[in-house]
Amino acid sequence: MNDPTRTGRPGSGISRRSFLGGALGTTAAVAVVGGAAAPARADDLAGGEHAKRRIPPSGIGMHLYTMRGPLAQDFEGTLEQLAAIGYATVGVSGRHGYDATQIRGMLDRTGLKAVLEHVGYDAITSGRWEQAIDDVRTLGGKWIVIPSLPSSMHNPAGYREAARRFNEAGLTARSAGLKLLFHNHEPDHRVVEGELLYDILVDETDPALVGFEFDLYWAAKGGGDPASYFREHPRRFPALHVKDMAPNGDFADVGSGVLDFAGMFRYARRGGVKQWLVEHDAPADPFLTARNSYAHLAALRY
Repeated sequence: MNDPTRTGRPGSGISRRSFLGGALGTTAAVAVVGGAAAPARADDLAGGEHAKRRIPPSGIGMHLYTMRGPLAQDFEGTLEQLAAIGYATVGVSGRHGYDATQIRGMLDRTGLKAVLEHVGYDAITSGRWEQAIDDVRTLGGKWIVIPSLPSSMHNPAGYREAARRFNEAGLTARSAGLKLLFHNHEPDHRVVEGELLYDILVDETDPALVGFEFDLYWAAKGGGDPASYFREHPRRFPALHVKDMAPNGDFADVGSGVLDFAGMFRYARRGGVKQWLVEHDAPADPFLTARNSYAHLAALRY
């Protein structure tokens, strides 16, 4: 039986055991990437001798799952506040009773741009894929994102089936001017039957048809090394979920946790990153999270 703690990418030098035991077991303020600890946030912000780049303002976005509470109360008012903070783009995840045309109108009025929408895997398998593509085009997005796979597919055969379907669905999306992306969670970085599941998708999908919305928190928590993926698979990762990790492994506002974003982002250009979308799965105060996270990304140098 495979060791369930061996979830690291072959050659990455990190396993789930070393990550959880080393990075999350300490209360010291450290930043973690690729299994290595680095000085925390001051160096990220001030930059070192090689830290010359910044995230373009047009690339800092908010994944709207973070704001689902306020959106349910006042969708357009929430968008207005995000725009006032400085966000340029959003990733749509949940419509709260509105259709794509209505959301597009609110985005246009607030000056925000939707770059993608999350669409369930069953849209591919149930014949709703073309309608989902039409809705993303209505929203103004460039990418249509499958956020997860059914738990019944969390095995090598299931991931190979998903890769096959992604290639087919990606061809349809491309004909409509969009690209299919897959969003990862921790289970995608597990080794099952001797195979790293996420790598099956990376290796068996056509780069011209399928890319990835890379969730940095879930990759790190699963034992993956985001920077190595950017280096080894150029231009496959046009969008990121920038989500930080508290020392105990919980979610954290961007810039307040232990993940070394500057170290990851040094390879972002090679990875093809165009959008840095803030996400926090369980914010106590979504607008405070939005302000804190935007301020950190706007000031970050790498």
